[in-house]
Amino acid sequence: METVKEYDLKKALHSLEHSDEKELSREIKCNKCAATFTMTPYSFTGNCPYCRTPVITNFVKEITPKSLLPFQLSQKEAQALFKKWIGSLWFAPSKLKKFFESNEELKGYYLPYWTYDANTNTHYQGQRGDTYYVSVERIVMVNGKDTRQRVQEPRIRWTPVSGQVNNSFDDITIGASKTISYAILDSLSPWHTEVLIPFNEKYLAGFNSEEYTLGLDNGFELAKVKMNTVIRQDIRRDIGGDQQQISTLKTQYHNTSYKNVLFPIWTAKFTWKKKTYNYAINGQTGKVMGERPYSWLKIATIVGTLSGGAGGAYYVNEHPEILDSSKKVIMEITP
Repeated sequence: METVKEYDLKKALHSLEHSDEKELSREIKCNKCAATFTMTPYSFTGNCPYCRTPVITNFVKEITPKSLLPFQLSQKEAQALFKKWIGSLWFAPSKLKKFFESNEELKGYYLPYWTYDANTNTHYQGQRGDTYYVSVERIVMVNGKDTRQRVQEPRIRWTPVSGQVNNSFDDITIGASKTISYAILDSLSPWHTEVLIPFNEKYLAGFNSEEYTLGLDNGFELAKVKMNTVIRQDIRRDIGGDQQQISTLKTQYHNTSYKNVLFPIWTAKFTWKKKTYNYAINGQTGKVMGERPYSWLKIATIVGTLSGGAGGAYYVNEHPEILDSSKKVIMEITP
């Protein structure tokens, strides 16, 4: 039985240095209706725009997906989760709720992700802060009179420290598509990569699929950021005490490997007041994430009711942050 493999990161990065990846639009001829159409450079599966027949093309990227997570949620199940999520949003435009009444707006994608493994060794320098108390005299008010009293006040005793921590990271996931923002792709985690299966075209039928647009090297830099968060937490635990300061740290990465995988995502877009908001659902776990608009009218009505007519309108005008539809707030709901 074929297994899911890890690939050497250093070797792959060295190989990519000598390659010339080009993004060319692809001209496709439908095998069913014979129509000719083009696909975006990074798409390799989709449907004929004339007869909706599924099509698949050759890969153009040097690194191709070798494994994937199949969809565990049907379009109907995903639609129900979207409706639940939308129903939980305060001050959402009514048009948003009507928009998702139709399943046609919800599209299934197999989108590219990188996964990274690494063993790390980090040397650090910093300071350990231990709390102690001193007795000081303070003037306090007692029964309306100034009274001198001795009170205990905290102080921090700082001690220079240094050391090292070792970490092992497995399957740090990094979204590698431009179809959905990196923030949403990242927030759809966790993905249960332990059930990845070898790549097979049969799972892609009827779905859009893409190759990566975020390179292997840039993906690893983002993975390092995630690793660094964990490393800093471990350093603080290693330092101990009541407070910690990290002055310097230097991390070495060993046994680095990667996978190019496809993850299942249901997604849709909604335009409100000339701004586009993206929504996505993890096709494996059902976790919903999205950027949400606000209805000025609904907020003004509520605030006006609470604050009293014109006073409420004035309050809204003075506090635009509560209804600034230019702010895309990512919210989630997990089934």
